[in-house]
Amino acid sequence: MKIKHPVHLTEEQRSHLDNLIKAGSRNARTVTRARILLLTDRNRKETFTDSQIADALSVNMSTICRVRERFVTESMESALFDKPRPGRKPKITGDIEAKITVLACSDPPEGHTRWTLRLLADRVVELGYLDDISHVAIGERLKKTKSNPGKQSHGA
Repeated sequence: MKIKHPVHLTEEQRSHLDNLIKAGSRNARTVTRARILLLTDRNRKETFTDSQIADALSVNMSTICRVRERFVTESMESALFDKPRPGRKPKITGDIEAKITVLACSDPPEGHTRWTLRLLADRVVELGYLDDISHVAIGERLKKTKSNPGKQSHGA
């Protein structure tokens, strides 16, 4: 059966893919794609069919075709790695999150016994950290940092 996008790897590309697999510092999706490229290489003595590769790597046949096509039409990097996804950038970055956490751990404003999420959101806007923010977003972010601004510490 004729393959629409045959992969022909150079020796340098093969060694790069082998090193990528052996390094163990990449995510599973990237390693699987590298294995697909190595197994679909037509310059090898032993060639495998797409169904054999799909069974061996527990992937779908369409995944093999897509990886092979992206390698041939674009580049090895685009075949291995995901393209950046569109979307809005997060409002609360790491440095703003740190400022919110410090604020939540500080003494509450005068007339209040503790910080509420609405007070925190208002103070974040007052201090100019963000143009606007909801109390729900503040709560979600503090939940991720395991911060509890209303908790009274009673020792260890």
